[in-house]
Amino acid sequence: MGFHLIEQTEWKRAPYFQHYLHQSCCAYSMTVNIDITNLLTELKQRQLKFHPTIVYLVALLFNQHQEFRMGYDKDKRVGYWDVIHPCHLIFHQDDETFSNLWTEYTDNFAVFYQRFLQDCQQYQNQKGFSPKAPIPENSFPFSVIPWTSFIGFHLHLYQDGTYLTPISTIGKYYQERHQIILPYSLQVHHAVCDGFHISRFFNELQDLCNHSRSWLNYHQI
Repeated sequence: MGFHLIEQTEWKRAPYFQHYLHQSCCAYSMTVNIDITNLLTELKQRQLKFHPTIVYLVALLFNQHQEFRMGYDKDKRVGYWDVIHPCHLIFHQDDETFSNLWTEYTDNFAVFYQRFLQDCQQYQNQKGFSPKAPIPENSFPFSVIPWTSFIGFHLHLYQDGTYLTPISTIGKYYQERHQIILPYSLQVHHAVCDGFHISRFFNELQDLCNHSRSWLNYHQI
């Protein structure tokens, strides 16, 4: 895993980073309704699962944009990772707990999809917070609340306010007229991600859902 230090004196975002990290420490979340009608139709025809697919699409976009791959080295110097891997959850119905898994990212959907399913199968009966350990530093959390739809979702991180990794939470999708809607909440740190960046992410995610046949055909799956 490659990590690249950022030289603050040459970084155009440096004054914004310093302001939102120290003067006005600020993380924020945005919840958007994603139309997944076309995506679900394509997945049903190909007998593919929704959960690994949406995790793949999010990981794909995060890895295309540096603002979602920001972090620190062991000396707390800011930089960015070459690649970040998704952490996702398995719910244990019998005792109402969950386990946190991570799946190695690749932009090849067919390969990622199989890796995801293999991880879930291997660890589905193993209890504990992180049965697949260690979790790599270059990872991001992806959570799902499949029992409830929501119009807003907010996390409160009680630490020093320096958590730069984006946090994804999706809810139960539902039908609204002729559309199937997925509520998606994304929390980011303002030091590395502005409204432009988070809006671009949601627009690109919607575009991938709208044109799912194209990229699924490309991956021959």
